[in-house]
Amino acid sequence: MKDARRQRKSWLDGFMAYAWPLGLNEAQLREHIMQLDQRLYGLWDLGQNLVYGWAPAPHGLRLIVAPHVLLTEFVHGGGHAQTPEERARRAHLLDAVLAEPGPLPDAQLDALAAEFGLEPLALALPFAPEKGLGLELLAAIVARYGIRLVEDRAVILLDTVGFSLLTPLQQVVQLASLSCSVNAAYAKLLDREININFARTTTGDGFYIWNRMRGIEANVELYQLLQFILADNALARERALRPESVPRLRAGFHVGSHYEFYQSEGLNPTSFSYLVGQVTIELARMLDRALPGQILVGKFNTVMHEQTGGVSRRVNSMDFVDRARHPLKQLGGLALGGAEIDEIACYLTGRRDAQEQFGVSEFEINDKHGLAHRVYNAKINIHRRHGEPIYLGLREEDLQSFAAPL
Repeated sequence: MKDARRQRKSWLDGFMAYAWPLGLNEAQLREHIMQLDQRLYGLWDLGQNLVYGWAPAPHGLRLIVAPHVLLTEFVHGGGHAQTPEERARRAHLLDAVLAEPGPLPDAQLDALAAEFGLEPLALALPFAPEKGLGLELLAAIVARYGIRLVEDRAVILLDTVGFSLLTPLQQVVQLASLSCSVNAAYAKLLDREININFARTTTGDGFYIWNRMRGIEANVELYQLLQFILADNALARERALRPESVPRLRAGFHVGSHYEFYQSEGLNPTSFSYLVGQVTIELARMLDRALPGQILVGKFNTVMHEQTGGVSRRVNSMDFVDRARHPLKQLGGLALGGAEIDEIACYLTGRRDAQEQFGVSEFEINDKHGLAHRVYNAKINIHRRHGEPIYLGLREEDLQSFAAPL
């Protein structure tokens, strides 16, 4: 079973992580995915059009489909003069629509189409969409043909120290090593039935990595993935005959808003998404000032959905790291470098007070544009039964050359 989960996957397999309706076998589900995807592909018109909103119908979907230039033309009124208030209203309306991951109520879909000056399009399907795919899976498939605004998803940035000083051959070897560490970490979590539906995109000297699934649990799983990527990288550096063959990393973890979209690849939308937005900008600015080997967690305070109980609640950086400790304890028994893990401790560092208690230090980074970014310094300690501990990140006392704490 474990070996089967590690097999190569096609773009279709990426949708298997989503829940699907009872009574369907995998062959039927795959057929339904392909039938819907083929119809959406025809409307997409090689990337000319996007799906802006959708709603299920008894035998298909109702869609708002329009050229991608509508994204800017709608806000600015197609070049016509507008009041600032009207532009702000339109921008807010568009963001609210792009932030909606699921179907729209029929009345809202009709109202949105009227705002755009369009008529909803009827897309016929040979199956009832909710019974043939389910709303969660429908949303994931339709998302390939649109753009979504996401507020609550965590993103990792891994950055290679001194990358620009390497020869091209050394650069490709280090990127291959980092990619291997990402895959090895993913395989470790699969062994514990933690099936992260993760995506990544290169920055040239590292990767942005995120979980396609959303919510508190999905973000915690991504934090777990970060622990094992860094641990595998640390072990690879220990074993390397030549130090330049394995990268030394800086790592950032943050939650914030971004747009998610699918570029064209050949004549198809890519099977993996790209991110652009505030969270990727903040991560890049954070790591511009990070020290070699440092792990930074951005300061956030965001509403996240919780699958257990189906509620949403506000989570800040310190709450999140505290919550991430408990699942990590359940990973004891996994092996790293041939030695079983006894304990994984992750925490935000701080100074010791007069009562010998540790607080949490908050730092402010000023970037090259003069903008301030609030961050925390993170540590991860992995204790192994018959092996040396693996210490990841920097201690508070190692941060003299880092930004001053607030």
